[in-house]
Amino acid sequence: MTSQARFGEEETGGARLSAQGAMPAFSQSIIDFWEKPFVNGDIVYCDSILSITVNRELSEDRRVMVLETADGRIRAALTPLIADKIGLSQLQHHNLTIDTFQQKMHEAGVCLHGADYLFYYSNANKNILLQEGVKGDLRQLSAEDEDVFSAFQSSASEQDLDDAYIELDHWAVFGSFDEQQQLVSAASMYPWENARIADLGVLTLTSFRGKGHARQVVRSISKHAYEHGYEPQYRCQLDNAASTALAKAAGLTLFGKWDVISPDCMA
Repeated sequence: MTSQARFGEEETGGARLSAQGAMPAFSQSIIDFWEKPFVNGDIVYCDSILSITVNRELSEDRRVMVLETADGRIRAALTPLIADKIGLSQLQHHNLTIDTFQQKMHEAGVCLHGADYLFYYSNANKNILLQEGVKGDLRQLSAEDEDVFSAFQSSASEQDLDDAYIELDHWAVFGSFDEQQQLVSAASMYPWENARIADLGVLTLTSFRGKGHARQVVRSISKHAYEHGYEPQYRCQLDNAASTALAKAAGLTLFGKWDVISPDCMA
């Protein structure tokens, strides 16, 4: 198996990238989680920008994965079956680019779902978060808040509910209230991919947006995750400018863009 530098390292010598191109410092558990699918297997191509791994351990719904980290590095992992389907062994590896790789997948009918941004707290911002107290009228929700939560859901659009994916029976749920004790913003989390990562969704009622409710809910539920041994994870689609702005306002840092094979792909 070809050797592979760790995230944030040069391919030669294992040295860290220069400060100009370096990734922010994230938790080692995040680095380890995202390295795993791209180092477990045969690394058939690797240059300063792109690496491609054939990994027979990928699950059916992850049989193609592409991760572009915020420093511009791109990693792809695919099963041997998909590698054969796109003719990976016949490609000119010395001149391989992500565009060539994606074109070969397209020609073979292998389509991706559509990338998400991945946000996490950097180590520095995590330390700041853990030191701050609760702000505003905000608390953790429980099954006793079923009526309050149902009223909140009924005030939101079906599209917003689908996009946010917040549920009262998730691992952790936090909510922010207005002066009349109406629930106006909520976030929920659940353990993700059998890892110590908690994936979060957040939704604020339309008339209460832009008032800081979502920011505080995200920060509070993220602090809760840390206190219980989980890394909070914030995902959103690339074209969701409001969600991207919220992530940054809540102190999260872009880790990269992640894409997987489409659930509709028959390849």
